Formats: sequence, C-alpha cells, structure tokens
Amino acid sequence: MHIVRPVTCMPSIAVALALAAGTLVALTPAAAQAAAGADLPFTSVEAESAGTTGTKIGPDHTQGTLASEASGRQAVRLSPGQRVEFTAPRAANAVNLAYSVPDGQSGTVAVYVNGTRLTKTIAVTSKYSYIDTSWIPRAKTHHFFDNARLLLGQNIQAGDRIAFEATNVQVTVDVTDFEEVSAAATQPAGSVSVVSKGADPSGQGDSTQAFRDAIAAAQGGVVWIPPGEYRLTSALAGVQNVTLQGAGSWHTVVRTSRFIDQSSSSGGVHIKDFAVFGEVTERVDSHPDNFVNGSLGPGSSVSGMWLQHLKVGLWLMGNNDNLVVENNRILDTTADGLNLNGNSRGVRVRHNFLRNQGDDSLAMWSLYAPDTDSSFENNTISQPNLANGIAIYGGTDITVKDNLISDTNALGSGIAISNQKFLDPFHPLSGTITVDGNTLVRTGAMNPNWNHPMGALRVDSYDSAIEATVRITDTIVTDSPYSAFEFVSGSGRGFAAKNITVDGAVVNRAGTVVVQAETQGAATFRNVRATGVGAAGIYNCPYPTGSGTFTLTDGGGNSGWNSIWSDCSVWPQPGQGNPDPDPTRNLAKGRPATATGSQDVYTPGKAVDGDASTYWESANHAFPQSWTVDLGSNESVRRLVLKLPPSPAWGARTQTLSVLGSTDGQAYSTVVPSQGYRFDPATGNSATVSLPSTTHLRHLRLTVTANTGWPAGQFSEVEAYLS
Repeated sequence: MHIVRPVTCMPSIAVALALAAGTLVALTPAAAQAAAGADLPFTSVEAESAGTTGTKIGPDHTQGTLASEASGRQAVRLSPGQRVEFTAPRAANAVNLAYSVPDGQSGTVAVYVNGTRLTKTIAVTSKYSYIDTSWIPRAKTHHFFDNARLLLGQNIQAGDRIAFEATNVQVTVDVTDFEEVSAAATQPAGSVSVVSKGADPSGQGDSTQAFRDAIAAAQGGVVWIPPGEYRLTSALAGVQNVTLQGAGSWHTVVRTSRFIDQSSSSGGVHIKDFAVFGEVTERVDSHPDNFVNGSLGPGSSVSGMWLQHLKVGLWLMGNNDNLVVENNRILDTTADGLNLNGNSRGVRVRHNFLRNQGDDSLAMWSLYAPDTDSSFENNTISQPNLANGIAIYGGTDITVKDNLISDTNALGSGIAISNQKFLDPFHPLSGTITVDGNTLVRTGAMNPNWNHPMGALRVDSYDSAIEATVRITDTIVTDSPYSAFEFVSGSGRGFAAKNITVDGAVVNRAGTVVVQAETQGAATFRNVRATGVGAAGIYNCPYPTGSGTFTLTDGGGNSGWNSIWSDCSVWPQPGQGNPDPDPTRNLAKGRPATATGSQDVYTPGKAVDGDASTYWESANHAFPQSWTVDLGSNESVRRLVLKLPPSPAWGARTQTLSVLGSTDGQAYSTVVPSQGYRFDPATGNSATVSLPSTTHLRHLRLTVTANTGWPAGQFSEVEAYLS
C-alpha cells in the first residue's frame, strides 16, 4: 500500500489527541463524548479508578468471565466489609450502581458520604443476571451485571467521597453514575390522572384498568401518571392519539414486563418521563416481554424513559413512520435494547444510553419490508454482552452517526453492517449506508462459532453480496482487542463485500490488524491513520480459498498500517507479529487457550499472555484438570517451559501432569507420560519439559492430576519452542 502524509482533517482533533496520548480508557471520556455519544444527565466513574480495600479484576476479554463483561474490562470485587470509594465528579443527589453478585445470591450495599453511613442501602441481587441461551451456538452463561439506583436524600458536591461497602454478600462493582435529579414535575393542565381512574400509586393494587380508562378518557390529550409506583398485570393495547406522561423517571415507576403490545396504531402516541421496571429473568423469544411490542403508529415518540429488566426495550413492527426515540435509558435487557423489525420509515433513534444488553443494543432488521431512511445517532452504548453495539441487517438508505460504543462481547462488533437475514422475506442492504463519526472503544470479540476474531466495525455479506454503497467516514477505533475494520461473509459462502469506502479514521492500539479482509470484494481507504498495531496492518485472506480476492485501494493519506500478514493458515493474535521460522520464538504466546475449568479471573488466556505475574488456575478440588492451547498450525515442538509467578509468596510445589498433542483438535495422544515437575521460587519457579523428536502437533494439552501447593492446576506461562 502506498502511504503518504494525510492532508485532510481527521475526526475531532480533541479526541485524536486524547487517543494518541493513550487517555481514552474510561467509558465516557469527555473528549470522546464531545464528538460522539448521547447528551447524558449523569457522569460515570469506573470502579477500578477509585480507591478500594477490595480486589481489582481484569482486564480480560475471555468469553464467559466477569471482567470481560465489565465496563473497561475491569471492576472491583468486594468481600463483606470491603469498600470502594469514589470521588464525586459533579454535584449529585442520586447514584446508579452497576454491579454483580454471585449466582443465586442477594444482599445489600451500604453507602457512605464523606465517611458517614447513610440509613439507606442499595439492594443487590443476581435475580436478573446469569442468562443462558442454549439455542444460540456456543453462547455461554452471560449477563453477569445489573444496575441499582438510589436517591441519596441529600446533595453532594464535586470532590465529595462516596463509598460503597459490601455488607452480607460478595459484590463486584463496575461503574457508578452520578446524577442530579430534578424535583418531580407537576400535573399538566387538562390532563387525566390515572389516580383519578383508580390507579394505586403505592404499587399494591392492580392499576391496569385505571390506565386503560385514563387512556380512553384522554384521547387527543395527556394521561398523567403522578409520582409513585403502579403495578400493571397485563399489556396495554389500542393506544393511539394520546400522551402518556410521568413526573420524571426517578419519580414515576410502572412495574410490568409488558407495557404496550399492539400490532397497529393510528399513531400520535407520545410516551415520556417515567420508568418501567420489568421482572424478566430469562430470555424467551416467543414472549413479548417488551416495553413496546409492535407499533406505536406514525408520528409517535418515546422520550425521557428509564427501561430496565425487560427482554427488549422496544421491538417495533408495522407502521412506525417518523417515530422519534430520544433521551432514554435502556438497561439490563435480556435481548435487544431496540429493534426496528422491518417497515420503519424515517425513524430517528438518538441521544439514548444503553447498558448491559443481552443481544444487539440497537438493531434494524429488514424482515418483511425494508427499514428505510432511518438512523441511529448520538447514542452511548456500553457492554452488550452477546452481540453487537449497533447492527444493521438490511435496509435502504440507513445512517449510523456519532455514536459512542464500548466493550462488546462474545458474538459482536461495535458496529455491524450486514446482509444476515435470519428469516425470509428479508430485504438486503440497498441505497447508501452512511456510517459516520462513530467512536468505538474496546469493541470486537473472539467469535466462539467461527473461532476467530470479529473487528470493531464489521461489514458482513453473510447471506448475499453487498450491493449498497457503504460509506464509513470519520471513525475512531481505540483498544480494539482484535481488528479495526473487518470484511467478511459470515456464512462462509464467500459473497462479495464491495462498494465500500473508509474515509478518515484514527485507529489506536488495534490488537491484531487494521484491516481484516476475509471474503472477496473491494474497499477504498483514505486518511486512515494507525498507531500501536499489534500484528500487521492488513490480513487479506478471502474464504473459501480460491473464491476471489479482496482489493484494497489506497486513496491517499493513510499511515501506520502498510504491513501485510503473510500466512493465511495462521490467525494473527494480539501482539503476535508476523509468523517467522525463528526457533527461539515462543509458539504459544498470544494463542487461543481453553481449559476444563478456571477459577474466577484466573482464565486460560493468562498462561499465554506473556506476563508471568498473571496465571491460570483451574477449578479447585476437581482433579484432573486440562489446559489446551491452539498453536495455529502443526509444529515440531521440542521443548516446553512451564512457569508460575516468580514471587517468594508462591511456595515451592510439585505438579503432576502429562503432555498430550493433537493435529486436528479432536484426537489426542500422549506425548509425555504423567510425572511430577518441581516449581521453586528460589530457582525461578519454572520447569522444562523435553518432547520427543517425533512430536508434531498443533493442539497442546497439559493434564494436571495433582499439585502439592494448591488443590488446582496452575500455570502463569506455558511456552512452546522448536528447539
């Protein structure tokens, strides 16, 4: 690739400078938020940046681990009696705590302001966490975190100290939102109060019929939902030509898992300024456990809402022309945050905050009819824990603009532009797809189905060639675990991804490559600047082999990514660099690792991360335990070096283990029979294993049957060498 000095303006000079300085590490840094994301009424602070008597966990990107789902891939674990103390970043009178507790457990968190314990506590529970989706291939238990909010009952100022203490259960604290909540709004003149129709603001009685009667009485006007809690036992339907208004999302709460469920509406529905809390504890796709399921009709809006513990926030079908969804919070859904499920025209979804979705946070899926002239703009998305931050599946003339997306997990990218149809009749991408001004932080993941990584931004000709014009402009990608831009036919059928332009991008610290091209097609790159690339600039290996080529056209102004990964038989791993025949190279470093079990944050990948101070530890009291690494290709391995952390705190021990090998990952044979290996910190806490000269393997497995120092298998590094 021809590289010349960029001459055009790049997106957000402030953000570019922050990225170059390596400062973009928190969820919503001020510089990034100035360029992308929602206008939010709160400020978030990461627990790992606060003072604590607990234990910091992470960073980790391994599917199924607690740290991998955390904001920033790090959090703080508190045992009872331990605290994490934040410095308030702003004036506030309320907090929202993102946390996790062990499966099956509940408890409370004590709150301290400047050292004084409040009488109020925060209830924490695993009730809405630990979701299993056995019908999704390779999906592990996920959705570990939850959110709990509290009105403090007093005002705090910037600089005040706010501490959270686990009292009776282990709590992992991820992030805290600090907010100054306004007083409750008053009833609009001429509105119909649900209380006047018999609704119970104490939350004890069933207010369903009162809501229905108020809606019927207020046609063309406003239904007022005063401060309080209201319980609905069935969904509302036939909602049209009415405004449903609360006193504010911290003051008016409706408890129901199904608020509106209707297939059609004449429109003119405006829903605003209250909270809906569901009781969804699992994902059942056939159940309409959604805030809105179906249609609000043309010219409707949803704003100022707090939606939590639902399957989906808004699952929108039918006529929703010119719908506006703005300034909402959607938290802890077991599936999507919002999905425009076909036939949406002129829809605007903007300035929303979404955290901890169990599928795509925001999606357009052009089933039955194309979504047309619709957009996702200025949204802030954090921690979708099974799929993408934003996904566009088909549609015509779609815009994804100025969004801030962070910490995707397992099966997703930050943004996916895709022709994956799922069902028919599907309407593939057409017209112009505009992807502009988005910031992607720690997005992309190792896909367990494909067994290879997904990029921060993915263009996917899954079920048919990309015929639309795809314009990707002014993008910021930072700390992607793997690649920045991926072009793939995810079905493995090699459909072309073409008509693509990437113009203006800052890529900082991509774990593997800047461009990951895996199918035939073509893209033009202009003014794409990269620093801190982990392996090479370009991986260009269309699949199936021989199906065609992917042409990268240099439009000028590119820098920092002209190197090419040379071996299509080996996936680049983070920080690995190009493969080479050097016999002194550790073949296992950075390679995918798995195990029969692991303890908490001590995951299999810690034994190949190049850091001898981190380690894998198997499940305790459950021998035998196996640890396996995929070297990427068949190798004549002659020597292993097994390590434990080189610290005197690690007492000498003997681990009894055998070495097995496989060329296909299926059939394993014994390479070195079981024997004891001594690890002693006085001599470096390492052991060397010699392998027979006939050894030829790709998959290396260590099976541990005993450990005199701890009831588990333990390795801080497993190194494999050719000599």
